[in-house]
Amino acid sequence: MGVRSEDFFRLVDGLGEVKRAESGNYSSFSVRGKKFGYYWPRTRTVGLKQTLSEQLALVAERPDVFEEQFTAGGFGWVVVYLEKIELDELEELVFEAWRLTAPEDLLSQAQDPAYPHP
Repeated sequence: MGVRSEDFFRLVDGLGEVKRAESGNYSSFSVRGKKFGYYWPRTRTVGLKQTLSEQLALVAERPDVFEEQFTAGGFGWVVVYLEKIELDELEELVFEAWRLTAPEDLLSQAQDPAYPHP
């Protein structure tokens, strides 16, 4: 179990129009200027935008894998411990974070990871 940092970056890079910005202690990911994710190399954790109900459910069900980060604008952000999550679950969470942020024209071109790839 566990996801390598490189695999997380590959997931993010596979989404439409993602921009990565480097800061002193973390990287942030945005689509058309709106953030949907963060990566902290020191702790090998990521922060992902989710719905409030999904944030609460993830943290309640598996507090060893997820923790509440913050809420903003009607969304709940979760911290994900990469060493404690499977790649397919992380792929769905990353896609959902991007989907909650991306504009409609990008969404119509996206392939949901919950469905088999052709």
